[in-house]
Amino acid sequence: MTTMHRPNAQVRRLLAPLAGLFLAVALAIFGAASPARAQLQLRIGGGAFQPMPIAVTDFAGDPSLGSLVSSVVTNNLRRSGYFTPLEKARFPENPNFDAAPNFERWREAGVQGLVTGRVGRDGGGRLKVEFRLWDVTSGQQITGQQYGTDTANARRTGHLISDAVYTKITGLGPWFDSRVAFVDESGPKENRRKRLMVMDQDGANVRALTSGDTAIVAPRYSPAGQDIAFMAQATGHQPRVQMIDLETGSRQVVGNFNSMSASPRFSPDGRRLVLSVQQGGNADIVTVDLASKAQTPITQGLAIDTSPAYSPDGSQIVFESDRGGSQQIYVMNADGSNARRISFGEGSASQPAWSPRGDLIAFTRQRKGGFAICVMKPDGSGERVLTEGFHNESPTFAPNGQYVMFFRDPGGQGGGKLYMVDITGRVEQPIPTPSYASDPTWSPLLGGR
Repeated sequence: MTTMHRPNAQVRRLLAPLAGLFLAVALAIFGAASPARAQLQLRIGGGAFQPMPIAVTDFAGDPSLGSLVSSVVTNNLRRSGYFTPLEKARFPENPNFDAAPNFERWREAGVQGLVTGRVGRDGGGRLKVEFRLWDVTSGQQITGQQYGTDTANARRTGHLISDAVYTKITGLGPWFDSRVAFVDESGPKENRRKRLMVMDQDGANVRALTSGDTAIVAPRYSPAGQDIAFMAQATGHQPRVQMIDLETGSRQVVGNFNSMSASPRFSPDGRRLVLSVQQGGNADIVTVDLASKAQTPITQGLAIDTSPAYSPDGSQIVFESDRGGSQQIYVMNADGSNARRISFGEGSASQPAWSPRGDLIAFTRQRKGGFAICVMKPDGSGERVLTEGFHNESPTFAPNGQYVMFFRDPGGQGGGKLYMVDITGRVEQPIPTPSYASDPTWSPLLGGR
C-alpha cells in the first residue's frame, strides 16, 4: 500500500535541485605552478601532522556577498581540521585580485597558502565568483576558477571553492558541497517529536522535510541525492520504511510487508533498497527493487539480521547480526552467500557503514558501558577507535570517505548532538543543529562541477 503526500509550493521551492548551476573555468592569468616548483601540499598521515597555516581574504567586488563567500571558505577549511586560517587582524595587506600578492609579507605572517577572490556580475546580471589559490612559499598561483550562478547560490560557491582548495592541497576528495539529513528531536524526552530535516554539511540552510506527525528513524540518502529512505512510525501502526522525493516532497511506503521494516540503505546504483524485515522473533534482510517492487530475501534464519549496507561496488553487503550470540558485524555477498563475521574483540559491534572509498567500515562498538565510533577494514583487520564516550551512535561517511559524522547523547533529560570526526581520530568537531539531533546521513556530492 502506498501513501502519498501532496507537495506544496514551499516544499518544491526548498527541495528542488539547483538548476543551471555553475560554470567553472580555470583562471590562469598568472600561470599555475609547475610540478617541480609547487610546494603547497599537506600530508595528512603520520605522527607529526600540523594543520597548514592559510589565509582567505575578503573577496573583492560586492562587499556583502564577497564577505559571505570568503567566510564560508574560511570556516570550512578551519572545520576540516587540516588548516589554520589566519585571523583578519593579522593580514599584512588586502591584495588586488588582478595582481600578484606581496608574498614576502605573507610569508612573514606565517602563511603557506593564500586564497584571494572577487564577486561581481556578468553581462546578463548573473553572479560571477572568482578565486585564486597561491603558494606563498614559491610565489606561484596553484589553481583558480570562475563560477557563474544566481545570487541565491552565493553561499554554495563558497563550498565549491572550499572543495577546490581542499582537494588541491590535501590530495583528498571533495566533501564541502554536500548536505546532511538527520532526525530533529524536540519536546520532553519521554515524548519526543522526531522530524526529518536536511541542512548543508556545516549546519546552514536547515529545512524540515516532515511535520512530526510520525516518528522518523534512520534516514539514508540515495546515491543521486534525489531521495531519502527512512523508518516512520505512527501511533498505533507498524513501523514501515518510507521514501521521500526531495524534488516533489511526495512520500511512499517501500515494500508490502505484514510486519515491521527498518534500517533501509540504497544500492550504489539507486535501483534497490536493502532493509531489515521482522519475521516473528527474528529479522531477515530483504532487497526491494524500486521499479518492479519485487522483494528478494537475502538472509533467512533464527537470528536478528539488521542494519545492512552495500559496498560501493554493490558486490557485498555488511550487516549486523546476533547469530553468534551477541551483536556483531558480518559481510556477505550481495546475494546472501558466503556470510562471514568480521568484528571480534571485547563487547558488541553494530550499525555498520561502508566508506564511499571502499577501504573502511565504520561502526559502533559497545563495551564497559561506553560507546565508541570505530573503523576497520572490510576483512575486519585494522580496527581503530575514532572517538569514545558515554553514548555515540549511527556513523555515516562524508562523500570523500575522510570524515565520519555521528550523534552523541549524554543521557539525562538532554538529547543527542551531531559530531564529526576524521578517520585519523585527530579531528573532532560539533555540527550545529536547531535542537537535539540524531541519526545523521551524509548526502553524496551535490554536483555542478
